[in-house]
Amino acid sequence: MQINTRKQRWKFLLLAGALIIGIATTWYTNTLVKKLESEEKIKIETWAEATKQLITSKSQDDGQFDLFLLRILQKNTTIPVITVDENGNMLIARNLRLYDNNNQPLDEGVSLNSIGTKSKKYLERQLAKMKSQHEPILIELPNSKQFLYYKDSTILTQIQYYPLVQLAIVFLFVFLAFFGFSSTRAAEQNQVWVGMSKETAHQLGTPISSLMAWVELLKMEQAGPEIIQEVEKDVKRLETIADRFSKIGSTPVLVPENLLTILDNSVKYLKNRTSDKVKFELNLGDADELFVPLNLTLFEWVVENICKNAIDAMNGNGKITLTVKDQNQVVYLDITDSGKGIPKSNYQAVFQPGYTTKPRGWGLGLSLAKRIIENYHNGKIFVRSSEINRGTTFRIVLKK
Repeated sequence: MQINTRKQRWKFLLLAGALIIGIATTWYTNTLVKKLESEEKIKIETWAEATKQLITSKSQDDGQFDLFLLRILQKNTTIPVITVDENGNMLIARNLRLYDNNNQPLDEGVSLNSIGTKSKKYLERQLAKMKSQHEPILIELPNSKQFLYYKDSTILTQIQYYPLVQLAIVFLFVFLAFFGFSSTRAAEQNQVWVGMSKETAHQLGTPISSLMAWVELLKMEQAGPEIIQEVEKDVKRLETIADRFSKIGSTPVLVPENLLTILDNSVKYLKNRTSDKVKFELNLGDADELFVPLNLTLFEWVVENICKNAIDAMNGNGKITLTVKDQNQVVYLDITDSGKGIPKSNYQAVFQPGYTTKPRGWGLGLSLAKRIIENYHNGKIFVRSSEINRGTTFRIVLKK
């Protein structure tokens, strides 16, 4: 549980860091955008005044254009503008891509009468956008009025979208970091599982060999057959356990096995080693056979682990029900106990290594069961339902 808490803390720190960066970037960018908007407005107002002065000087026919005013007009190369008259007719468009009817680009400053049909519709759409973004600037002339509309420059628009791009990059980095962290931990856990399992199988080998020798000696000494039979059972059991551990980390061979027979044998084995206060019930349906691709040794381990956990949850007194449902493509195996139940918040946590409610438990049984079912049998195992002090149902889904 301490490992899980540390992992959750790292998740929170990564997400909190990304959120702080996103908020700070958005705030700073919005500040810059407002400053740039203010500067662009001043620039457009100056541009409008220059247009007014230039038109006024032309109407006075003084014979000489003000070069300074022309430079002001020509300096605006980024802010799209459209000038309209009192009747809404477009007069001037600047910094907008316009084409003639032959789809040839037009130079800046050409008469709007020469633009193509598509460009006229384009200008109408641009004018609508400008009206929605900013109030028009009035240009008062001696005999008429004009209105100057404009929209944010391309640079300003890009800056407005910059926080979103940066935030996406930050969250992508957080996702990759979390994915790398999780992958590394999963690889480490796999190595620990495999190493522990192989070492356990190796360590069991020596006492098993010794016990087999003692069985042979008992036979030679003509000991009671019942004693020999029980010792042989325990030796075979130890061999089965060693075989199970040796298969962890290796790709097991799946062969069609009669699931109903396996469950029946598992229940018989558990009954002989469990208090009479624990009742077992098998609901296997009407069929006598139900073949599913399984690794017999590992699958029996899963059933026994879940049942032993159920016995602990019931404090050695209650009922365990195993129910099989054939659903054509898959088979459902529900294992239900009458124990103390699992809080809904722990439905996922019970399968994590180290999670246990027992004082001397290792918290490996359900984690091993999940690994065997999902990694080796391509199935699913999960808590189907649970009620506090009423019991829990684990569901195993196997492909036929």
